[in-house]
Amino acid sequence: MPPPGTLTTKLAAAACGVEPATIRDWVRRGILTRCGGSPKRPVYRLDDVQTAREASKPTRSGQRSSPA
Repeated sequence: MPPPGTLTTKLAAAACGVEPATIRDWVRRGILTRCGGSPKRPVYRLDDVQTAREASKPTRSGQRSSPA
């Protein structure tokens, strides 16, 4: 189990309703920052995960947008 107030990649993904690959992509894009763990098992602050979930995500040119 991660320390209190933190989530693993899998738990963060479940909390946001996305796939773990999306969490890793948010980290790569700078939307979410790791707060510890190991390189293979990072952990994220719960507050940071919630902020990333609500953040406006940058889009790539040509990417389809979801209907509102």
